[in-house]
Amino acid sequence: MSGRLIPVPEGLAGERLDVALTRLLGLSRTKAAALADAGAVEVSGVRAAKGDRLPAQAMLWIDVDALDPPPAPPQGQDQGPALSVLYEDDDVVVIDKPVGVAAHPSPGWSGPTVIGGLASAGFVIATSGAAERQGIVHRLDVGTSGVMAVAKSELAYASLKHQFRERSVDKKYLAVVQGLVDPTSGTIDAPIDRHPTADYRFAVVSGGKPSVTHYRTIEAFPHASLVEISLETGRTHQIRVHMSAMRHPCVGDLAYGADPVLAQRLGLSRQWLHAASLAFDQPTTGERIEVGSPLPGDLQAALARLRAVS
Repeated sequence: MSGRLIPVPEGLAGERLDVALTRLLGLSRTKAAALADAGAVEVSGVRAAKGDRLPAQAMLWIDVDALDPPPAPPQGQDQGPALSVLYEDDDVVVIDKPVGVAAHPSPGWSGPTVIGGLASAGFVIATSGAAERQGIVHRLDVGTSGVMAVAKSELAYASLKHQFRERSVDKKYLAVVQGLVDPTSGTIDAPIDRHPTADYRFAVVSGGKPSVTHYRTIEAFPHASLVEISLETGRTHQIRVHMSAMRHPCVGDLAYGADPVLAQRLGLSRQWLHAASLAFDQPTTGERIEVGSPLPGDLQAALARLRAVS
């Protein structure tokens, strides 16, 4: 029998054990309760019942042999893209995610994933999180490139999730958006939720989740602007939705109203959006770590074409 120690995340203190296990490990409520009933979970060295409330700063011990293995990827699926590692220590690995790679497996996606690429390269990552996205503390869209951090240790998973929740992670993006942004810098504070008629898109919706985006123009062109964007929140498609709502969609982002003619002229087959840097506190030492990613070739080429025209 082998076990795994996991610190109780701050956000789960006070929760029932079975509820906490569903959120921490991505299990069903029934499976979580069965684990507790089988004596496979201890809290601070004491066997825990499914209805026990988790105390703050406690340690969970889980019998990993009692956990079902995550589902195997579909046969023939490419799960091992080559990933460039930008930073690594015992707790965290930060990679330069290429365009066309998803963060983790999901329904309807049969392409390469960050999780698959790390596994192919021999990385051992944290097991916290749902089975198909263990170690994932934040995500980038398939069509967005750049810096992405993945937790290697359980401590790092809990720490980084907390940092993202408390908005202490500094995330900076570069985007080329259509038109001249006026004012040239500002803050977009508009709630986001699923689009009322298109499930694959998101939109600014009354009653949606609070979403805050800060931007500033770095360079202006006749038909577009290069902007630096920092996020307070991390909603799905947040930058794409907010810039589109301002009528300045990311160049090449046809799903959110970008001009296909301009995208074709610039040789873009995806949105011009790149996660340029990420800064966080190292989970063990507390040292501030900042990691940057250079622009990939397709975005550099599109930017060069804009500069040539101007």
